[in-house]
Amino acid sequence: MQLLTFLYVATVARLSELRREADRGDSPVPTAVIIAGLVAAGITVTALVATKAKAWMDGIPTR
Repeated sequence: MQLLTFLYVATVARLSELRREADRGDSPVPTAVIIAGLVAAGITVTALVATKAKAWMDGIPTR
């Protein structure tokens, strides 16, 4: 009987913890905006480097 009482009390305590409104941190929207900005910056830098490298390679004289 003690085991059943313990399990009941533990379950009720856990459920009340879960129902309580807790701080869940920031919304995922700002994080998604930051990630999208970083991806855009990465694509821009990659394109710029590729363009500069191609121009540099095209400038090398061939025989």
